[in-house]
Amino acid sequence: MAKQKQMGKCELCCRDDVEVTIHHLTPKELGGTFMPTAKLCIPCHKQIHALFTNEELAASLNTIELLRMHPDIHKFLKWIKKQPSTRLPKISKSNGRKHKKR
Repeated sequence: MAKQKQMGKCELCCRDDVEVTIHHLTPKELGGTFMPTAKLCIPCHKQIHALFTNEELAASLNTIELLRMHPDIHKFLKWIKKQPSTRLPKISKSNGRKHKKR
């Protein structure tokens, strides 16, 4: 049985009527399996993982507020809020992230 798409509001960019996925605010690999999660649209979710390692997310970016305050995410949010909810932009790892090990 195929997984049904879940539509809703992204907790990070606050766009409505977008397909949302569950983001573990503390990565599961670092103990976040039963910790808080957030519903994020696919572009926001991909952008977070393109910019930061799981270690960075667990240590200092484990709330929606902390993510929003990070300059790189803040810049992305300014842009994505202007995009239609149907748009799925191509997201690639930042140059700094490409050289880090997960």
